[in-house]
Amino acid sequence: MAIFTEKGQGAPESETGLSIIGAGMRVVGDITAEGVVKIEGTVVGTVRAGRQVLVGKGGEVEGDVISREAIIGGEVRGSIRADERVEIQATSVIHGDVAAKRLLVQEGGEINGVVRMGEGALEAVPAEKAEPQRSY
Repeated sequence: MAIFTEKGQGAPESETGLSIIGAGMRVVGDITAEGVVKIEGTVVGTVRAGRQVLVGKGGEVEGDVISREAIIGGEVRGSIRADERVEIQATSVIHGDVAAKRLLVQEGGEINGVVRMGEGALEAVPAEKAEPQRSY
């Protein structure tokens, strides 16, 4: 059985990978991925994923989370912006604003910030807040 395989010509273009920041690992800097980013350790910086950001129980993000979908089980100290949905699990604590079309908050999950929901939620967030500008 092959563990690693090359993408064949018949493989769909939408296949994206899984990036994992394991427990005990600390990343300082922004992370950008096309697929899914799973964080069980600590990230100091903005996390952007084309598909999904998962912050596991015990995982920490000290920065913004920007994705199509975000599932938070740990702690985020920054804003969360999701094009589709955000799930705040019972073990999570958010210190920042949340903007998404749909939001699920399990009993025990904490949000300490402004929550914007619905079709117009993403337009209400200023672009400069969601996409930090950089000068080179």
